[in-house]
Amino acid sequence: MIARLTGTLAEASADALVIDVGGVGYLALASARTLSAIGPVGGQVMLFTEMQVREDAITLFGFGSSGERDWFRLLTSVQGVGGRVALAILSVLAPDELVRAISSGDKAMISRANGVGPKLAQRIAMELKDKAGGIVLGPGGAAAAPKGSASADAASALANLGFRPAEAATAVALAEEELGAGASLDALVRLALRKASR
Repeated sequence: MIARLTGTLAEASADALVIDVGGVGYLALASARTLSAIGPVGGQVMLFTEMQVREDAITLFGFGSSGERDWFRLLTSVQGVGGRVALAILSVLAPDELVRAISSGDKAMISRANGVGPKLAQRIAMELKDKAGGIVLGPGGAAAAPKGSASADAASALANLGFRPAEAATAVALAEEELGAGASLDALVRLALRKASR
């Protein structure tokens, strides 16, 4: 499994990019949001990735942040949402908009993405309502730290250890409150683990 690529941006198109890593070009499909933020061709880039292996294809998807990749994984867990549809959703909705749309069941907002009809939008809102809150929203519904920040990475680490996303976000928020905004990822994870296990 390829989890991350660091190299030179060799090409960029409307829906994909090629990263040259040691002379090998990796083609990754990406959202419009990632493509607009990635920088100029010829520059050094780091891309989070998700690889999908199917009978007829191996596809690499690229993301500008681990938060966007987390959303991609959540979206593709819904029946009927493939990689390209998930990218279409991530291209038109920022994470905070996605959380609002899912938590309020706003299928019109979700169906703004190409390839998402009202029925699929409703399924996404219903299936992700309980899963989505902890990724982007912290305790009390306040917006969590920006994706890619130490606190977002700490919440992701706790979720990977088996904590529910809402539990992880709450524990990290409490740890950050105690340690201060400039706390390191290591310190945040350690204290958040203690808070979560109480």
